[in-house]
Order: sequence, then C-alpha cells, then structure tokens
Amino acid sequence: MLRGSACEHRTIRLGGNFSKDGLGGPPAPADLTISTCSLNRLLQYEPRDLTVSVEAGMPFSELAATLAANRQMLPLDPPWLKESTVGGVLAANLSGPRRRLYGTARDMVIGMTFATLEGKLINSGGMVVKNVAGLDMAKLMIGSFGTLAAIATVNFKVFPMPVASRTFSMEFATAAEAFAERDRILSGVLQPSAIDIVNWPRGFRLLLRAGGNTAVLDRYARELPQARVEDETLWDEICEFPGRFLVENPGARIVSMSMPLSKMRDAAAKLEVPFIARAGSGVIYAHYVKDAPDTPLASDFATMTKVKEMFDPERLLNRGRLHGRI
Repeated sequence: MLRGSACEHRTIRLGGNFSKDGLGGPPAPADLTISTCSLNRLLQYEPRDLTVSVEAGMPFSELAATLAANRQMLPLDPPWLKESTVGGVLAANLSGPRRRLYGTARDMVIGMTFATLEGKLINSGGMVVKNVAGLDMAKLMIGSFGTLAAIATVNFKVFPMPVASRTFSMEFATAAEAFAERDRILSGVLQPSAIDIVNWPRGFRLLLRAGGNTAVLDRYARELPQARVEDETLWDEICEFPGRFLVENPGARIVSMSMPLSKMRDAAAKLEVPFIARAGSGVIYAHYVKDAPDTPLASDFATMTKVKEMFDPERLLNRGRLHGRI
C-alpha cells in the first residue's frame, strides 16, 4: 500500500488508532489513510529471556496484560492507554512517571521491522538485548510521528515487576518548596522509580513511587514522615491527565520542555497552566488551552530534515506532524 501510494504521488495519513492527533501538531488532510490496527499479533515471548516481539497494531494495554501474567512489565506508562497501539506509543515517543528509573522507549526497543515508501521491509536489531552495531535504524522511527516509515513489528526487552510498590504524596504552597523537597530526596539514599510534581487540582503536589520489598518500602516511610500514602491508582490519574485535558479542551496543545534538573524549579514557577513535571528526568509537560508557545527547533533539526529527505523526499507521509516542520 505504501509503495503503490508513493508511485501515484498520493499523500498518506499513517497511524494505528490515531489517538495521538493532539500531539506533535495536527495531521494535514491526506489522499489515503493507512492503519496498522490489524497488525495485532503476539509474535514471540520468552519470559525467561525478558524479551517479547509484537506487531505494531497490538493494543498497548493487551501487551501490558500479557506481561503482567508473568509478573513482568514494559514501564512506559503511556497516556491514552486504552486506545494506544504499540506502534503509536513508539511513534510519539511516549513515556510516563517511571521514566526516571527505566528510561524511554529508545532504551527498551531491541529490534524493529518497518515498511518504507519503496515497499521494502527493513529489519533493525533482533531478539537479543545487545545486538545492534553501527546505525540503529529503529531509533529513527521512535518519535518520528509516522513521518518516515510504518512501524510493523517491535522487539522489546522487558522488566520484572518489583515485589511490592508504594506511592507517597506531599503538598506544597509553592513550586520552590516542592522542588526543594525533590532535591533533598534525590540527594539522599532513596532511589524512587518515579517522582513527579503537578500543580493541579491545587497547590503543588510531589508524587513519589517506590518499589521493592517491605524493608525498602518501610525505609521510604521513615525518610518521608510528612508524606501521605496513596492508592497506586493515583498514577492512572497522572498518566491519563493529558488525554483527558485534550478531550475536554478541543484545540488545546501540550508542550514538552526538556531541561537540566536545576532549571526545573524556575521554569515550573513561571507556568500559569496545568503541568506535569517529571521531576527526576528533566521534562515538563505544560498543558495550554490556547496561546501555546511555539516549540523551539531541535538543535539537530538540519539532520532531521536530511533523514526525512532520505525516507520521504516527496513529503507524502503524515504531513503537518512534528508541527509541520518535517
């Protein structure tokens, strides 16, 4: 389908369930829509090797349930969990609160097959964690919003679930106080899997997630005497906030800002819109109902443009995505 459309110079809207249209700039109208939703099979799963291979159209929630049956996980915690396909999560480069400990999709993908506009299937990597030498083409697809090629299959390394998990929360009147507590925690012996700061529904909440055995979790409780223990479903609220915000505010935008940890406090204090700060990872997601600032060009924008020319010289795939710049 990709090759036939390209030969006819037809523009293509490419995706899975298209649940990420509120991210990365709105897609422009296209001559043809291609969805990967029917590519939804589990191809290979080796629990002892901590590896799994799936087709890109598999619902991410289905993959998570399959892994959970073996007390394993893929801790990307994407928003739009019920609607997201595996390929969509990767194409939008989504990650959630546990990014601090486990990393992003680029750290978990060990192999990929993708289809190009020339009608070729390109294989990158495999089913072994350390097997990529030279240019890892799969990394180009992650975060590309479908502007380069169509992700067909993906191989992941997965992680064992912790023995137990506990969530703590603290409330502060100012961003400065919340980030000061963040600094105190991160400079100590505790190594939480997630540490977020949000400014809704009121004040500034510092949310921390810890994993381990009972002794480890009790140590957190002693080190955080002012914290309140929360139900683990709190993280569902955090992860689904972006999707709910876009549904409730048509035309809204979410702007991602990356920065050193030391600059997060001042950046958050200046925001007058709801935000989620991945306070241990250096990323703030600001939610604008209107008048969102332009996303600055990436420092490697020229390289990104050359890659686009290589894969899609006629600019047929997902026009308008990446804010219309690629």
